[in-house]
Amino acid sequence: MTPAGIDAPAVSAWFAGHVPQAAQPLRFELIAGGHSNLTYRVHCADGSSVVLRRPPLSHVLATAHDMGREHKIISGVGQTGVPVPRAIALCSDETVNEAPFYVMSYEEGAVLHSADESALVPDAERVPLSRRVADVLAELHAIEPDDVGLGDLGRREDYLGRQLRRWKRQWEQSKTRELPIMDEIAAELEARKPAQIGSSIVHGDYRLGNMLSGARPHEHWDIVAVLDWELCTLGDAMADVAYLMNNWVTPDEQSTGTSAPTQAGGFASRSQMLDWYADASGRDLSQVDYYRAFSYWRLAAISEGVLNRYLRGAMADADEADTDLFRENVDFLSTSAAERLAVR
Repeated sequence: MTPAGIDAPAVSAWFAGHVPQAAQPLRFELIAGGHSNLTYRVHCADGSSVVLRRPPLSHVLATAHDMGREHKIISGVGQTGVPVPRAIALCSDETVNEAPFYVMSYEEGAVLHSADESALVPDAERVPLSRRVADVLAELHAIEPDDVGLGDLGRREDYLGRQLRRWKRQWEQSKTRELPIMDEIAAELEARKPAQIGSSIVHGDYRLGNMLSGARPHEHWDIVAVLDWELCTLGDAMADVAYLMNNWVTPDEQSTGTSAPTQAGGFASRSQMLDWYADASGRDLSQVDYYRAFSYWRLAAISEGVLNRYLRGAMADADEADTDLFRENVDFLSTSAAERLAVR
C-alpha cells in the first residue's frame, strides 16, 4: 500500500525521466520518526534504494519546508568533507505530487533516536563517536558559504534577532494555548542578546538523532551522514553548539524531547564536547548559557508547531501521536529556558 503523500503513478513517471537509475517498478515506504518534512525510502526493482523528501501534508510554514532550498543546501555542503547524502534530483512541479519534492541517495546507517538505539554503539566507541559529532560541527562552521554556492542562503548578520522574530511569529501562528512564559523569555532574550562574531552555515537541528551513524568493517563508528537540513541558514554558529549541548543529556537528566541517545551513558561529557569544539573551531564559548536558553525557547516554539499540525491531522502518523506528551515537552522546554535566564 502506498503511504500518504505519494502519488505512486505520477512520481514513478517523473522518476523515469529524472532518476533513470532507479529501476522500476518502485515501492514507497514512509520512514518513521520525522515530525516535519516527510521522508520516504524508495525501493527500486533491482534492490537498491533512494530517498524522497516532501513537505507535510498541509499548512506548511515558509522556508522550513522549502524543498528547493533543502536540496540546494545538501548539494552545497556535499562538496565539502561534512558527510551528507548525495543530492540526485529536484521536482518543483507541484502537479506531479501536489507538492515539491527532492531525491537523495540512501545511506546505510543507524539513526540513534533514543538510549535503546544507542545501545547499538559499543561502549568503547561512544567517546570517539562523541568527538566526531563535535569535530563535524566545527567542520560545518568552518565552511565559507560563498565557496559552496550558499552565500545567498540567508542574511549573515543579526542571526539571533532574525531567529527571535521568526520563532516568536511562529509561536503566535501555531500556539494551541496561552503560555505567557514564552513571551517573557522572548523579551529577556532580546534584552540580553550578545553581539554576533562571524557568520557560518548553521544546521539548526544538529544532534545524534539527525545523523546516520555506523561502523564499516574494521573501522570505528563514524557519522555516515548528517540529515534534516530544513532549518539550516546562515548566522551564529553558537546556536548549533548550544542546541547540541541541550540534547546531550546524561542518564540522570530529563531529555528535551523524544531523542535522547546519550542517556544510555558512556558518551563524552558536555565539557569534553565543548573543549573539543573550541579546540577545532577556535571559538569563544563563554556565552554558551545564553544560547542554550535561546535554544530551549526556540525548540518549544517548534514543538508547539508540530503539536498544532498533529491536532489538525496534517502529519502522516497523526493517529499515533501522544499530544499530551508534546504539551508536556513544550512546558519543560520553556521552563528550562527560563531557568537558564533566571526568569521568574
